[in-house]
Amino acid sequence: MSQSVERAAAILDSLAEEPKAVSPLALEFGIHRSTMFRELQTLQKVGFVRRRDDGTYAVAFRLAVLGAAALEDVALKEAAHVPVRQLHRVVGNTVHVAGLVGDEIFYVDKVEDPRRVRLYSRVGSPVHPNRSAVGKAILAGLPQKRRDDVLAGADWTRHTAQTLTTRAELDAELEKTSARGWAVDQGEFEDIVNCVAVPITTAAGVVGAVSITALRMVHDLTQLEGHVPLLRQTAEQIAHALR
Repeated sequence: MSQSVERAAAILDSLAEEPKAVSPLALEFGIHRSTMFRELQTLQKVGFVRRRDDGTYAVAFRLAVLGAAALEDVALKEAAHVPVRQLHRVVGNTVHVAGLVGDEIFYVDKVEDPRRVRLYSRVGSPVHPNRSAVGKAILAGLPQKRRDDVLAGADWTRHTAQTLTTRAELDAELEKTSARGWAVDQGEFEDIVNCVAVPITTAAGVVGAVSITALRMVHDLTQLEGHVPLLRQTAEQIAHALR
């Protein structure tokens, strides 16, 4: 770990104990006041610290969000670990689990066939809510205000001929998704893949989604939709483990 990263982490630990001004922090870490000021400016820019009216610095809300995200991701990942691997043994292809944390959706688990082409998705990376099956499965189960919040920063760039590029198109698709109980991605981000997903729903509402993704040349969308009952069973097992 680089010295700057180590120091930034230590500064955050110090501010978590109590808000502090630049000079006391510089003295605590044995660096010049101007150097500490630059460190705090950088942390403030990325949302990790905030400057208070009295001139002191404190940890910012983004750290709380990230902390909550980490805890929720761990819970969902642990609950999904066995069920998604059981599903993968039956259907093959790639199985994803995504979680809704605050107003963002992240991949929290992924099981793929090492013999097949690896997909772009990574555990811990954000999900495109408007052009992914897991994103649409989650959005379809949210109340309007929460849905608006999740889509506030959505990218509507066209990536393939199937990409939904307007909110009206997405809303129409979400109506279909809600009615049938599962979502589809027919090459909307990568035109070589298809995907089906179902929501993971607990007493608190929709908390995530689980999906099966396949190369179009291997399984078409109709074949994937045949796995929806297994997906639902997996989602129910995950939801039960989260109780």
